[in-house]
Amino acid sequence: MRFSDSFLDEIRQRVSISQVVGRKVVWDRRKSMPARGDYWACCPFHQEKSPSFHADDRKGRYHCFGCKASGDIFTFIVEKEGLSFPEAVERLAGEAGLPMPEHSPEERRREEKRTGLVEVMEIAAQFFEAQLKGNGGAEARDYLDRRGVGAQQRSLFRLGYAPDDRQALRSHLAEKGVSLELMMAGGLVIGGDDIPVAYDRFRHRVMFPINDARGRVVAFGGRALSAQVQAKYLNSPETPLFHKGAMLYNLDRARAPAYESGTLMAVEGYMDVIALSGVGITPVVAPMGTALTVEQLRLMWKAAAEPTLCFDGDEAGIKAAYRAVDTALPELKPGYSVSFVFLPEGQDPDDLARSGGRKAVEAAMEARIGLAEVLWRRERETADLTTPERKADFDARLDAAVARIEDARVQAHYRNHFRDKQREARSGWTARPTARSPRRFPQPVPALARYAGGTVERSGRGFSATPPWLTEASASPALKALAGAKSFEQGTPERRERLIVLTLINHPFLLEENPEAIAEIDLSSPVLDRLRREILDIAALEEGLDSGKLRDHLTTRGYAEDLDRLQAGLTHRSDWFAFPDAAAEDTLLAWLHMIALHRKSGSLRKELDAAERAFAEDPSDLSLARLNEASEQLRSTIGEEASIEGYGDASGRARGTIG
Repeated sequence: MRFSDSFLDEIRQRVSISQVVGRKVVWDRRKSMPARGDYWACCPFHQEKSPSFHADDRKGRYHCFGCKASGDIFTFIVEKEGLSFPEAVERLAGEAGLPMPEHSPEERRREEKRTGLVEVMEIAAQFFEAQLKGNGGAEARDYLDRRGVGAQQRSLFRLGYAPDDRQALRSHLAEKGVSLELMMAGGLVIGGDDIPVAYDRFRHRVMFPINDARGRVVAFGGRALSAQVQAKYLNSPETPLFHKGAMLYNLDRARAPAYESGTLMAVEGYMDVIALSGVGITPVVAPMGTALTVEQLRLMWKAAAEPTLCFDGDEAGIKAAYRAVDTALPELKPGYSVSFVFLPEGQDPDDLARSGGRKAVEAAMEARIGLAEVLWRRERETADLTTPERKADFDARLDAAVARIEDARVQAHYRNHFRDKQREARSGWTARPTARSPRRFPQPVPALARYAGGTVERSGRGFSATPPWLTEASASPALKALAGAKSFEQGTPERRERLIVLTLINHPFLLEENPEAIAEIDLSSPVLDRLRREILDIAALEEGLDSGKLRDHLTTRGYAEDLDRLQAGLTHRSDWFAFPDAAAEDTLLAWLHMIALHRKSGSLRKELDAAERAFAEDPSDLSLARLNEASEQLRSTIGEEASIEGYGDASGRARGTIG
């Protein structure tokens, strides 16, 4: 549901950022100033020895100058504890003593029904727990004892027993005033027009309560104790509370330790989760016997960027892993993937935990392999590479699989990865090597030669290029002005980086508008990066900064000469947005556009580097084409700070086109 800004602001006013973050960190006494609402600590999102994590009660925000984590009280709860945003709002509203907003009449009716079902499921869970502890639960307790599930694990996971009686649970719920309609809606009893007397769905089974992400019981899984029962495991049907393909068993307990450790393991069933928990491995979930779904994958990614999927090493386990590959491929995005562990045939995580304990499980986890490798093995093991046509078919199938990746950047890296592997594998595809004449390259030489000032030379294996931005002849006047300064001699920053920082200094209002964007800028110059960090630090300590105050602070901190050199390099009237008198609205638009171009060019340069390395290793027509394409894309961003006309200074005088 949507929450009004006024409601969220009211929570922020009542719950301080130091109160929320303080549960996870120890504040640094020397650097923190509680009287001013200013707190410093070692970052809870990454390992560090000195405090670089800052929380400001006045602004209600936190920021880490190391890993760049940034946000407010809601962001912190979501990122650190794995709650959804509505769950974080509900928790913090409770701390603030605020009631949740009213729903519409229709939403209120649905919520009332769900609330009623939650209460019914809790009554059922308590009933099953009591039955396990009673005289009738002896057989179930014996089964759990044989599986190594002790009293502590039974209590933690709220295990229970469904009696071998068609009316036991129904009668108990009826005594509590629960209607037959609610019993059926929760999937606890089976009834209908063709069934004269409704009866219990679960009978003579060990019961596993299934919780939602908030820890509420919403469904059950039951393990049959009789060998004659056809379905060994039986789950609740789909209900208003339970959608099997969109839930994970044990997610409510696993996501906090998964966030802390950065790891999450997905296993097949309830007993695997409980067994791993018993040996101290707690960030574990299970898809409850179903093939992995997109919804479940997304839930796992909220807890860990690369969860590990655990499968048996037999044929069925390998097929299940291959299905998971197909599910994951379209969903891959930068930084998010899955890895795989294949256990020895005949063993599952439960067996491994009981026989070898935690060390055996951790050893298996260390042997995990990435999704790309599993995809390669799948296609390679079924490939017949005895003829050129069959080799081409292998390439085509691999390309088709990679084409399913929707993220263009991830797809490009997969293609490069598999081209490298195909090149390595080709030596084994022929019985004996054949003599090859030296490769002749078509003219003209790579597109790098079209860069003004760039140089391309022919070497033994191909071409070596010196891009123009590395040559003195092509350096802009501003770049030359800064290049003479001793502090900028190593790794001279590009003009765009200097303009980004100088615009920030001359227009500090950008700090209030875009703190996350500033924290995430990747600057190649160490001097400019230190300036950026100092600016953020000053802004965290003082509100209402203007350019004069910011320059005074930076001067006090020893950056006077660097400020002078930066300002001296501002000689182009086309850089109007960086001048102190530029209109704020126009400056913001131009500055954001410049950052977008900076990020784009940084990504393209990495792609160009990769293309140059690939060309050096394999100077083929294909790699040459890739090199030309990468260099042409990068060339198109040079000198393109923006293409926006008609913006000017505070008096309305247009400075012209950005560029």
